[in-house]
Amino acid sequence: MAGTPDRRVTPAFGSGDVSTELSARRTGMSFQRTRMSADRTLMSVIRTSLSLIGFGFTIYQVFQKLHEANVLKRSNAPRHFGEALVVLGIGMLVLGIAYHVAFMLELRRQREQMKLDGLIHAESRFPVSLTAIVAVLLLVIGILAILSMVYQVGPFGPA
Repeated sequence: MAGTPDRRVTPAFGSGDVSTELSARRTGMSFQRTRMSADRTLMSVIRTSLSLIGFGFTIYQVFQKLHEANVLKRSNAPRHFGEALVVLGIGMLVLGIAYHVAFMLELRRQREQMKLDGLIHAESRFPVSLTAIVAVLLLVIGILAILSMVYQVGPFGPA
């Protein structure tokens, strides 16, 4: 058929073995699947951290406003609980990012070694993880939130 790409499997690395070529392609694709799986794991950490940070900040703000309106005389315990949730969310995010970076560096190292050994092609490169970028941005927002809660300054401080 004219205009259709040639999809024949040809032997690589001069081996002459089609089975080896297919195996190298499958192994190469498994690295991409593993990378995407690591991104999904980081996304679950982001979701949990976002929930903790958002819920903690909301609890803190509600009790802060009730205290300012003289509805409550003391609101320290609930506000400290809100701060603790935000700190927990930040800590979880830091650990999740650290785990993700360490895992991805090891995966890249293994992939490069397999490429040098001639076991995979590794023609496509690993893209930058957008999930990791979002995690770092959420970490910055979480740090700004806890700083404004503790020191009453910053973008989330008192109006």
